[in-house]
Amino acid sequence: MASSNYSIAAPPVFNGNNYPMWAVKMKAYLKAFDLWEVVEVGGDPPTRQANPTIAQIKQYNEEVAKRFKALSCIHSAVTDAIFVRIMACESAKEAWDKIKEEFHGSDRTRQIQILNLLREFEVLKMKDEETMKDYSDKVLRVVNQLRLFGENITERRVVNKFLVSLPEKFESKISSLEDSKDLTTMSVSELINVLQAQEQRRALRQEDHVEAALAARRVDKRTSSGSHKKSEYEKKDKDKRYEEKKQGKKGQFPPCSYCKKKNHIERYCWYRPHVKCRACNQKGHVEKVCKNKENRVEEKVAIVEQKEDAEETLFMVIESNDSKKDSIWLIDSACSTHITGKIKNFLDLNKAYKSTVEIGDGNLLKIEGRGTIGITTKKGIKTIANVCFAPEVTQNLLSVGQLVKEKNSLLFKDELCTIFDPSGREIATVKMRNKCFPLDLNEAGHMAYKCVSNEARLWHRRLGHINYQFIKNMGSLNLVNDMPVITEVEKTCEVCLQGKQSRHPFPKQSQTRATNRLQLIHTDICGPIGTLSLNGNKYFILFIDDFSRFCWIFFLKQKSEAIQYFMKFKVLVEKQTDQKIKALRSDNGSEYTSNEFKALLTQEGIKQFLTVTYSPQQNGVSERKNRTIMEMIRCLLFEQQMPKYFWAEAANFAVTLQNLIPTTALNSMTPFEVWHGYKPSISNVKVFGCIAYAQVPQQKRTKLDSKTQISINLGYSSVSKGYRLFNVKTKKVFISRDVVFNEDIHWNWMKNEIAENKNDNVAVNLDVFEEEAGHELDDNIDDIPVRGIRSLQDIYEQCNVAITDPCSYIEAASDEQWKLAMEAEMTMIKRNQTWILVDRPKHQRVISVKWIFRTKLNSDGSINKLKARLVVRGFSQVHGVDFFETFAPVARHDTIRLLVALAGREKWRIWHMDVKSAFLNGTISEDIYVEQPEGFVEKGKEDKVCKLIKALYGLKQAPRAWYKKIDAYLRSNKFFCSESEPTLYVKSSLGKIQLFVSVYVDDLLITGPNKSDLNSFRNKMKSEFDMSDLGEMSYFLGLAIQQRKLIGCLLYLSASRPDIMYTTSLLSRFMQSPTKTHLTAAKRVLRYVKGTLNYGLLNGQVENKELEGYSDSDWAGSYDDSKSTSGYCFSFGSAMFSWNSKKQDIVAQSSAEAEYVAAASATNQALWLRKVLLDLKFEQINPTVLWLDNQSAIALAKNPINHSRTKHIRIKFHVIREVVTNNEVVVNYYGTDDQIVDIFTKGLCREKFELLRSKLGMGNVDFKEV
Repeated sequence: MASSNYSIAAPPVFNGNNYPMWAVKMKAYLKAFDLWEVVEVGGDPPTRQANPTIAQIKQYNEEVAKRFKALSCIHSAVTDAIFVRIMACESAKEAWDKIKEEFHGSDRTRQIQILNLLREFEVLKMKDEETMKDYSDKVLRVVNQLRLFGENITERRVVNKFLVSLPEKFESKISSLEDSKDLTTMSVSELINVLQAQEQRRALRQEDHVEAALAARRVDKRTSSGSHKKSEYEKKDKDKRYEEKKQGKKGQFPPCSYCKKKNHIERYCWYRPHVKCRACNQKGHVEKVCKNKENRVEEKVAIVEQKEDAEETLFMVIESNDSKKDSIWLIDSACSTHITGKIKNFLDLNKAYKSTVEIGDGNLLKIEGRGTIGITTKKGIKTIANVCFAPEVTQNLLSVGQLVKEKNSLLFKDELCTIFDPSGREIATVKMRNKCFPLDLNEAGHMAYKCVSNEARLWHRRLGHINYQFIKNMGSLNLVNDMPVITEVEKTCEVCLQGKQSRHPFPKQSQTRATNRLQLIHTDICGPIGTLSLNGNKYFILFIDDFSRFCWIFFLKQKSEAIQYFMKFKVLVEKQTDQKIKALRSDNGSEYTSNEFKALLTQEGIKQFLTVTYSPQQNGVSERKNRTIMEMIRCLLFEQQMPKYFWAEAANFAVTLQNLIPTTALNSMTPFEVWHGYKPSISNVKVFGCIAYAQVPQQKRTKLDSKTQISINLGYSSVSKGYRLFNVKTKKVFISRDVVFNEDIHWNWMKNEIAENKNDNVAVNLDVFEEEAGHELDDNIDDIPVRGIRSLQDIYEQCNVAITDPCSYIEAASDEQWKLAMEAEMTMIKRNQTWILVDRPKHQRVISVKWIFRTKLNSDGSINKLKARLVVRGFSQVHGVDFFETFAPVARHDTIRLLVALAGREKWRIWHMDVKSAFLNGTISEDIYVEQPEGFVEKGKEDKVCKLIKALYGLKQAPRAWYKKIDAYLRSNKFFCSESEPTLYVKSSLGKIQLFVSVYVDDLLITGPNKSDLNSFRNKMKSEFDMSDLGEMSYFLGLAIQQRKLIGCLLYLSASRPDIMYTTSLLSRFMQSPTKTHLTAAKRVLRYVKGTLNYGLLNGQVENKELEGYSDSDWAGSYDDSKSTSGYCFSFGSAMFSWNSKKQDIVAQSSAEAEYVAAASATNQALWLRKVLLDLKFEQINPTVLWLDNQSAIALAKNPINHSRTKHIRIKFHVIREVVTNNEVVVNYYGTDDQIVDIFTKGLCREKFELLRSKLGMGNVDFKEV
């Protein structure tokens, strides 16, 4: 049987990558053991019959074993990281479906992947230098991936793709195939074999092209004497002809075992495995058929002949007076590079550059260096860049090819040679002498690439104020394309002094360098930056490859995000290089020493190197790079006078430039070239922060609108070929490629206008070099901050230490602003006719009044307005004399959230209105007398007092008076009050909803399906009361953060943040006698809130109109009294709008009892919500589903019989039985692992907490564009 060979072969292991390929292999593996049906169908084995036979028992046992074998196969076919995700699955089908759901993606994701692969398939095109094998592998890889995704890619389509994407060299073969064969029936493998054979035949027919340098035909005396030996090739040809003569005619040899041809013997085959090519030094072929022959490192110089002389002579050995002059250079069209033998004329010489040049007689000329020549002439020092130094050469040679490559042009006409620079200006005109063109620099008026100070300053600014020596090397060593040679500098750069001036570095120390990419990665976090970036970040993390010194930057809001960005970086670089990270070096920051980070490195097999405590020099590469980036950020921001919140954009720009400029850690190469393998171009580099004029697309403008918009250059996009620009009007970042730059002006952020640059100084080489090779540092740019300490400026801005409110009228009267606030309050009172002046009563108490002053602040801490309120000293009122009833209903938070959830589901808008001085509108029935307010006593009526007609703030009956007023007004406008929620009013007509109004003291929330009804009601309210229309609701009942008292604030905040409900409820139990441990826990909650300020409940439109709830409980979670914690939440399928977390009043004797008590509490809430929804015309026809994760509690709710384990439960908790019997609530089972209410009843690990938080409907609600 198949099961007998169960453990023979090892299954393919899945590590999270390339799921479709693993699924195919695994499916075949399971079928080989007759286990695939178990995985595909699932389910339990057939029920065993009564009184089974031995064969039936054996068959049943085998069926049961099959299910466990299939599950075991899947377990052994995944890594530990994948196994933990399926370890809770009890069947093979469940485990298979879970892996498929997570890694195969949704249908939409797969469609996107298919589209990307189809796009890649369509744009594939074979390059001229690419072999047929490499191109066919590339095409077939894409085709097989598409077929794994289920896409039907026919053989004919692949054949057609090959035929239309091949280069011109295969055109003749394609034409031959079209004439001789039916291409519609040809297979892909057949076509590839034919094309590879054609490619091999072409390689065999290639002829050898040997280049020589300055070779001259000359007569060798040894040849005439007959003593010169013949070359090795001549010998071989002679031997070959002798062998052919012995064998007979050409082509009659047996097939060669190396190339399968019959026109030679194996001894002389060009593809002998032991033969070594003299062109590329590789074995397996001779120089005649070498494909890399044209790419040899040694430089070749063309042959120069002079037919008139009997014996030829080289330019470099001509003996004449002119050859001794340093200023004369021979213009040579056959020379591939500038050459001189005079070392004294070099301004700078890179002796590390070594090479050889082959001359005409076959000898090799040694090149001992390359650099820039300086020639003293009558008009100053002239320079020639990229000149090779050959000590044996006595004549200076100026290469025509190198001049043309540097975008100069030469014109040979009428025995004259005229040289022009890249802009078309004439540099020099040379006369022909003795059939040569000697250029005398003493007579030349100009010199190629003469650098003026303005150009040096411009490139200094373009490249982010880098060290001048690096700019010089970039042009002189040809490290990048399109870069001129910079040699002249005159003054000091003031911006560099502001941004870079520092102490001298410590001496260098020897350090072992990596020899391959990703062998060692340096990393460090810099921050916190005092100003938040455009996206709210305050840290950045750098990753530096030790071998190439290529750098990556990511921005963080918190240091704890380091592990996430390291994973992102790891996937990025390993995919690009097809290599693995070997080691990681960092400091001892907690973000790198956490257990989670260490576990990740251990799992991935990455070795971690940490610095010794207080020794940041051991992480010198990262620390120095941090300092370099920060210096460049300051320079970029200082020069253009840009706001500090652009620091992240400047940092990203600085890292891009750092990868393009040379570093002393590399030898004459840039990090970009070492990492990518080719030289970068800096033709598109522009000054950071300069003015950019971006074209407005035609779709976004009319015919008379301006075609451009003024923007600020922020660098380059990493995802598209365009510039990142900041629109000064919309304050948003966008990407455009149609941009014109003006690098001489910048934006004045104070006046919001264009300003000219005033910094006209010229860059100079400061004695500060980027020593990345491991010297000790004089400071640490990323000192670890002390937790909990903030700057005084932050404290002043948030706490407004300097703002104090007056304590009395006398103190307020000295300030004109407070006097205006009191006058505004009195104007409101008089307009409302709050009181009348009467004589002082003899048998009635007169209550005093007092001015209360408050400064109202905005959410950012700035002053909104000064508010003066006249209040009655209500504490002196006597019940039964001055007042009788004081109660006034207040809206519950559950009601407000229910209204918001309904509006989100139905896609309604909610308007927020505030009644000014609401309590002044309530009419009172009792006789209340108060004193005249201080400062506003009417002249001539000092003995009179105020008899209140309407309420004042501070009166015991003021809230009830206002509620009666607003209740009467709403009822008069055909609203009816909900019986279950007295602050909720509904207006309907013919059974259709028109308006909902929720009243919370003086705040009103108004919503409904009809916009015209909303506007009409708002206008009526404005005419009846003095109201403020606050527009669409954005802040209500403190549902934004209010940090006043610690625990009280957190409890208030939990009204809109269910994710902190359990923690704050737990902390509130210890408010009477808190300890340091509780304070530490509360601070941790505050840090979590600070890091998730942008999180909130996302109520969206959903089709589900049925109310559903979740209930759960822990068991004896309180160590003090062994009581349990109940929790529940309700929703309409979107975000939760009603939740609770509360410790039970009883001690549950079992987990089932605790769950049963929690379910009873959730049932009461469900009944109340159903009543409110009925009043709102959203009647719940079907019973409300209540999800529990305890089967015993569900049985108790459905079973009305009391037995020994339930008879002690209080009667009030058995209400759930009656509700279930009446079909108002249905209790169903919900898996323990997926129970949402766990977040309200117990502490969770981070992964589980974030998962349940998302299921609550919470997410990032920050929609700011960056």
